[in-house]
Amino acid sequence: MTWLLACQVGLAVGVVLLGRALGTRVFLVAALAPAAAFVWLATQVRTVVHGNPVAESWSWAPALGLEVHLRLDALALVLALAVTGIGALTLLYARWYFDGRREGVGRTAGVLLLFVAAMLLVALADNLLVLYVAWEVTTVCSYLLIADDGRKAESRRAAVRALLVTTSAGFAMLLGFLLLGHQAGTYRISELVDSAPVGGIGSLAVVLVLVGALAKCAQVPFHPWLPEAMVAPTPVSAYLHAAAMVKAGVYLVARLAPGLAESVPWQPLTVVVGLATMVLGGWRALAQTDLKRLLAYGTVAQLGFLVVLVGAGSRTAALAGAVMLVAHALFKSCLFLVVGVIDHAAGSRDLRELSGLARRAPLLLVVAALAAASMVGLPPTVGYLGKEAALEAFHTDAWGGAWVLAGLVLGSALTVAYTCRFLWGAFAGGSDAAADWHAPRPGFVVAPSILALAGLAVGLSPSRIGELVTPYADALPDPGKTYHLAFWHGFTLVVVLSVSTLVLGVALFLGQRLLSPLHGRLAGPVRAVKVQDLAARGVLSGATWLTRRGHARALPTQLALTLTAVVALPLFFLAPVGVARPRWWDSPWEAVVAGLAVAGALGVVVVRASLVAALVLGVVGYLVGVFFVLRGAPDLALVQVLVETLTFVVFVLVLRRMPRSGSGPRQRLWPLRVVIALAVGAVMTWSTLTMSSRHARSEPSPAYLEEAPAHGGPNVVNVIITEYRALDTLGEVTVLVLAATAIASLVLRRTRMGGPPSPSAHADPVPGGPSHE
Repeated sequence: MTWLLACQVGLAVGVVLLGRALGTRVFLVAALAPAAAFVWLATQVRTVVHGNPVAESWSWAPALGLEVHLRLDALALVLALAVTGIGALTLLYARWYFDGRREGVGRTAGVLLLFVAAMLLVALADNLLVLYVAWEVTTVCSYLLIADDGRKAESRRAAVRALLVTTSAGFAMLLGFLLLGHQAGTYRISELVDSAPVGGIGSLAVVLVLVGALAKCAQVPFHPWLPEAMVAPTPVSAYLHAAAMVKAGVYLVARLAPGLAESVPWQPLTVVVGLATMVLGGWRALAQTDLKRLLAYGTVAQLGFLVVLVGAGSRTAALAGAVMLVAHALFKSCLFLVVGVIDHAAGSRDLRELSGLARRAPLLLVVAALAAASMVGLPPTVGYLGKEAALEAFHTDAWGGAWVLAGLVLGSALTVAYTCRFLWGAFAGGSDAAADWHAPRPGFVVAPSILALAGLAVGLSPSRIGELVTPYADALPDPGKTYHLAFWHGFTLVVVLSVSTLVLGVALFLGQRLLSPLHGRLAGPVRAVKVQDLAARGVLSGATWLTRRGHARALPTQLALTLTAVVALPLFFLAPVGVARPRWWDSPWEAVVAGLAVAGALGVVVVRASLVAALVLGVVGYLVGVFFVLRGAPDLALVQVLVETLTFVVFVLVLRRMPRSGSGPRQRLWPLRVVIALAVGAVMTWSTLTMSSRHARSEPSPAYLEEAPAHGGPNVVNVIITEYRALDTLGEVTVLVLAATAIASLVLRRTRMGGPPSPSAHADPVPGGPSHE
């Protein structure tokens, strides 16, 4: 499983590099990784359904007890198959959707593929902390994908809104994870659900975790970010907001339900919020004229339906939730892709302008009708299986009973109504308003056709899908365990309710003109979208204010703020420790060299010429090198001399382009500078003495001395650098490369700019002035 994740990430980097060369064909290359993962996952179905989860783990930081645990069980397999299969088809679809676009296709393909990897890790993670890391990677990827190339203000606003809502709720979820793990004594999800904490801190942790999960899957009152994110390209909407990202919240609720469903706030919170979201989303969908926004509010409603099912805490409801997870991923991603085809071929996705497309695109109508049939729960689609199981669950044993069942019937009727609105508005009618329609290329409709047929094929095999999801459902309470997926369970109340939803939904669609005035009247004075917009503006305004105040243009002001932080943070930790007793010197020569170094440091303060001050500072560094020689470390002395020489060269290259004098109004702040300088020096001295007195000899030191000859030679320092701390050395080499790059930029700037700066540049350093560079 680790290799599956690594392949997604590795190919994500590769397609970014290949984007300019391959153009939109790079999406075909990107589709290979999720397709390969889907094939491997399909080979594990037989193993998993027989109750043998595939597990894998590896140590990250053993000394800290940090390990990465991956586990593929029935529920993880359901999500992983949806993530990889629909991910591959979405990338295939993007090949034609972005046809003709050259800029940014590699970036889009790479971020989509990285999103696949993150969602796959969400499904496979058996550790709360690993799951949280993957969770936040999906948030960052969604921000980049919604913003697209960042040129449209509307896309940027939608991306920021989604980022703020999901990350702020994600922090609450992280706190809930930490409380759960601490109370249960483990962060392993498979162990936690077997001994989940209840009451007190456990209940608080449950609420915090649900806040993060419900925000991710766009539940009330967090829901507005999802419809606003429809400004993203259609492949992004189809994958993130139908098959992947929003499913993460539902998956987390389903994953923890076997252990936490009995907690006091769990069932009331998930069922009530989910039911309210289902009804509100369906009602708002009826008022939309943009096909994507209609599907977006429909997605909000369907996600509320899923939260009700997976949060109810009964076996039949969990069975229905797992089936609907598959059904929704298939039919909603298919419908989003259909809208993308319509938008490309007709130049509009406004249902008031698209009448008559049934004659021009009969194949597209069939595809959309199959997906819509699954959405409303018509046999023999997979949506029908999930809907029947859901009604059965609340008819018999699920939490809430009759009133929840009534809410589900109303929500399902609204689903039928907005589905009819979608099909009629896009394809029916006698108008010829879509005269500009041009037939899409055959490859454009392959992905939505496969998804529609998959929904039909899965529905025709209730026993197969039942085998896949039943091992998960069996983990929840249901003494009889009698319900199984089938097309016909006899003429029961469930059949009556199912038919009633269809009849009521058609009636709502036919009477939508009478209902349209109510949409505006029922909107409350405080709307969630306004609250989110206000919060987003507040965060951005606050960040702008802090940046302008905290990052002043004057270099001395920036240094003062930085050095103040350098002083404040160590004081917080050193204040309780006290002052260590120093050992002044081991020989008189050390005292002489130290005195000269102190005199040089004072000379740097006194000297007014910048280049001379840099030279004196370099002398202080060379004296430190002499001090190393006296202490018996010539290799360190050599490094010190080389670093000081390099630093002096950098100072010369930088200072020659700065004002020659420091005169000006800022010189009046010299007392503050003196205070900051003395404070920094005192705190750094205090820190050094304290650390050296408490850690005079580390525990690994004897082992270094004993094992150094066996690892390359008698020079212990060289062995430590090349063998024991090779990774640190690699990092230091990287820093040196970056420093060399910066120096080369300064040196080559003379050639790029056509010569050295004119003398007037030093006399007019005002930003925006005639000689400002």
